[in-house]
Amino acid sequence: MSDPGSSIMHAPPPGRRGIAALAAMVVPRPTWRFVVLAEIGNFAPIRRHVGCARADLLVEDVLARVRAELPDLRAFAAGRSSVEIAFEGDAASDLDCTLDLLRDACARPFDLDGEEHRLDIVFGAAAGRVPQTDDIRLIEEAEAALAEARTIDSPVRHDLAGPGAREVRRLAQELRVAINEDQLLLLYQPKVHVRRQEIGSAEALVRWRHPVRGLVLPGDFITAAEDGGVIDLLTLWTIRRAIVDQRRLQASGHDLRIFINISGQLLADEAFVDAACRLVAEADAKLGFEVTETSVIRDPQSAIANLQRFADIGITIAIDDYGAGLSSLAYLKQLPARELKIDKLFVTQLTSSNRDPLIVRSTIDLAHALEMEVVAEGVETHAALALLTVMGCDMVQGFLISRPIALDALMTFLVEDHHHQAPQDTRASFTRLAAAWKRG
Repeated sequence: MSDPGSSIMHAPPPGRRGIAALAAMVVPRPTWRFVVLAEIGNFAPIRRHVGCARADLLVEDVLARVRAELPDLRAFAAGRSSVEIAFEGDAASDLDCTLDLLRDACARPFDLDGEEHRLDIVFGAAAGRVPQTDDIRLIEEAEAALAEARTIDSPVRHDLAGPGAREVRRLAQELRVAINEDQLLLLYQPKVHVRRQEIGSAEALVRWRHPVRGLVLPGDFITAAEDGGVIDLLTLWTIRRAIVDQRRLQASGHDLRIFINISGQLLADEAFVDAACRLVAEADAKLGFEVTETSVIRDPQSAIANLQRFADIGITIAIDDYGAGLSSLAYLKQLPARELKIDKLFVTQLTSSNRDPLIVRSTIDLAHALEMEVVAEGVETHAALALLTVMGCDMVQGFLISRPIALDALMTFLVEDHHHQAPQDTRASFTRLAAAWKRG
């Protein structure tokens, strides 16, 4: 394997113009991911007519048709008679439009060595929000949809993060009860300052202990909270609980700033902003709010004004998931942000990609030029930690340091200095990368 930092180590630090140019490489990322499985339903009859050798090439015929008609899709053979198609989009409806185009493209006869044959293509599809849905789960749902589609004459789709209106209302109602009956809990994932080797903050992550469903993860209820109109109640509960937990930490000698994720809907909600400011000011709490650039772009004027209100009372503003959405320098320079979090999609591929290290390095330089500290989330390997250290990243967060843990476990973690273990194990990688950096 080539040295993951080689594309960076021989390049001089970018100037102001270079920083902007490199930052422009962080392209907008769609909010939905889709997988479609297309299966030749009449594969056996066609094989009896054209023979096994020619039948084995049918999947290539389907691939050629899909690639010719819809070149923007990523299509490849998934089996002897099936094709897997992957793509992204900005709305859940993009899947239905694409399914219609696929059906039209495959409805025309196929030329099989001079003879025209119709292939009965059966489709199964799945949709999931980014970054809440992983590839394996998306494939499994597409397979389930395909199995269901075999029994009916219509494509079937499963939405992993797009529940129907009835399900949204039901989850929202249950979430109201959960807030009132203390079914929610906060887990904390610490952030380590790389140079100082100390933990100065932690991110609060909400979990739902449902009496029937068991532990419910955010990807399964945050969207329902937003669509069902209870995201403000959920976030205010999170702020209150974080304040209580922070007092316990302070009483134990741990002065940590607690960061809370704020939905984009709330940045233009004056009632929520007033309530949040009042809670923080009255408690004199040491909090931080993490927001995405995409949430700011929805209503820039209100969002920037309200973020400034938060900053004015001592709340640290962090830009979350930088690079995963529309990364706009025009808005970035206007935000009263002191931290910038590089999206984990770049960090997890840091040592296996040629472009991601360049994007991460340029983002670090950009943030420092704007007088912000940089947090890399999703750090899972010693090699990634070593490379981020060499690049000048300020803080790291991820499973290499700690998984999200309950408050009592966090206090034990801090007392026993577990966060020092990862940097010690990273020294060999750091020494190698630092030497290569100097040679470059």
